Amino acid sequence: MKHIRNFSIIAHIDHGKSTLADRMLEVTGTIEKRKMREQVLDSMELERERGITIKMQPVRMHYVLESTSYVLNLIDTPGHIDFSYEVSRALKAVEGALLLVDATQGVQAQTLTTLEMAKELGLTIIPVVTKIDSPLARIDEVRQEIADVLGVPPGAVLSVSGRTGEGVPELLREIVARVPAPDSSGDAGQFRALIFDFHYSNHRGIIVYMRVTDGNLSKGTELAFRRVGERFTASEIGIFSPEEKPVEQLSVGEIGYIVTGIKKPGIASVGDTLTAPKSRLPVLPGYQQPRPVVWASVYPESQDDFAGLRQALLRLKLSDSSLSFEEESSGILGRGFRCGFLGMLHLEIVTERLRREFALTLIVTTPSIAYSVTDRRGNTRVVYSPSLFPEYGDVERIVEPWVELKIIAPSAYLGQVMKMLYAFESEVGETETFGGERTALTVRMPLRELMRNFFDELKSASSGFASLSYTFADSRPADVVRLDVLVAEEPVPAFTRVVSRKRVGEEAERVVERLYKVLPRQLFITKIQAKAMGRILSSKTLSALRKDVTGYLYGGDVTRKMKLLEKQKRGKKKLRERGKVNIPQDVFVKMMRSD
Repeated sequence: MKHIRNFSIIAHIDHGKSTLADRMLEVTGTIEKRKMREQVLDSMELERERGITIKMQPVRMHYVLESTSYVLNLIDTPGHIDFSYEVSRALKAVEGALLLVDATQGVQAQTLTTLEMAKELGLTIIPVVTKIDSPLARIDEVRQEIADVLGVPPGAVLSVSGRTGEGVPELLREIVARVPAPDSSGDAGQFRALIFDFHYSNHRGIIVYMRVTDGNLSKGTELAFRRVGERFTASEIGIFSPEEKPVEQLSVGEIGYIVTGIKKPGIASVGDTLTAPKSRLPVLPGYQQPRPVVWASVYPESQDDFAGLRQALLRLKLSDSSLSFEEESSGILGRGFRCGFLGMLHLEIVTERLRREFALTLIVTTPSIAYSVTDRRGNTRVVYSPSLFPEYGDVERIVEPWVELKIIAPSAYLGQVMKMLYAFESEVGETETFGGERTALTVRMPLRELMRNFFDELKSASSGFASLSYTFADSRPADVVRLDVLVAEEPVPAFTRVVSRKRVGEEAERVVERLYKVLPRQLFITKIQAKAMGRILSSKTLSALRKDVTGYLYGGDVTRKMKLLEKQKRGKKKLRERGKVNIPQDVFVKMMRSD
């Protein structure tokens, strides 16, 4: 056990975590050079496409230092704020963390958030400046920034390049020297482990990822999930190298997997404890349940695919424990599911996986947050879906969640950022100079405003130099109204949204204009309207498709043409009165992305 080192890499998005992990795997010989590829630990197609880590990934490396062999267990983590829950789970399974900071960007807001997580868990922090090979690198300046944040001398901050491998051997030595070995004070006789992740296999059932805290585990041992009491026999145990590799035994301090053979949903859960069925060892402290930030309803385009959508969500839940969903129905869209997500990127990733991995055609409603609504009769309920928001005139009081943001931006852009914050109904608190030429702002704002394209607007106002992180603050009264979108005088629940009363007119104009541009023309004249507070606030008319019904005629009396045109006119009138608009799937996608 004294030769085991468990650590994670934490950083802001795009600070080079996956690239550094690649070099570590290469230097330790875990993967042969001829088999190396970029982002080797990012196994999902979406991760490789977007160049971001979505799912944490453990890997075991063997490192020889001065004739002594060490086992280095690395858990690579996501950097985007939406996936902070993944980071928190990874940190609970390790003793140390590499705090990675891009030499071209410096300390970012998300860097500080993940650092606080690591400090609260008592992890050993190793600060590292990366991308030192870049011509834009500010190595000494960024090293001083990190030193100031951690309260350590600049000499304690290491320097590496994930692209060239410079400094990686020295970093591995420091991991061995600084990260403590796993605690050996646990019960050596009885097995106990903490589940930090799991996934599902059609052939092998649930495969749990766990950290052994007590005792040893061998293949064929009978175990139990302590939360639900379900028993199973470990049909296979193993390590990650980075693919799953079976072993005969796992010992205290090691990170590995167990094939349970269980194919029932709802058995495994992140944070549960694994022990022998009759063990008296106490349950290990688990994880806080992830709190959804954004809600959206997901419907299959065809109701024949409803069962397939349910099965797909259950399967995704097995690999993404932060996803929550429950069944709901709509008079227009049919049966579907109201889903909770950790943010807009999480929503986009999940819906894209449903389409790619399960070949589903989906309708996704406009994302919303949860409001506490009290009606005129004094009844209070939590409303997650804009389409379920009470009608205008039946609302007594609305309460919404607020968040506290930490924004770090260059001081030169402070004026533009402050102006933008005012437009998002923000309250600016403390400001402090950070790293000489940057300012850190503490801001409070409604969560709905944060979801209203705030991140892109912040990047635009700061020319891409600002960063942010946020936590939930409190709940406050809200002055919001429901905005309905009508197509051919029929409301479309997927486009319904809840907006600030003072911005409802502007929002009505925007959504009608956007839909007017993306909705295909029909065989009849189609009205697109936005309605709120009992009246139509914006309206545009989409002209009908024109078909030359007289094109095949040649010669003859002009009355023949007139008769055909009159017949076409009557047909269009009937269509306008009785016709329904079939909105294509790509229109829903375009409208969601425009928000």
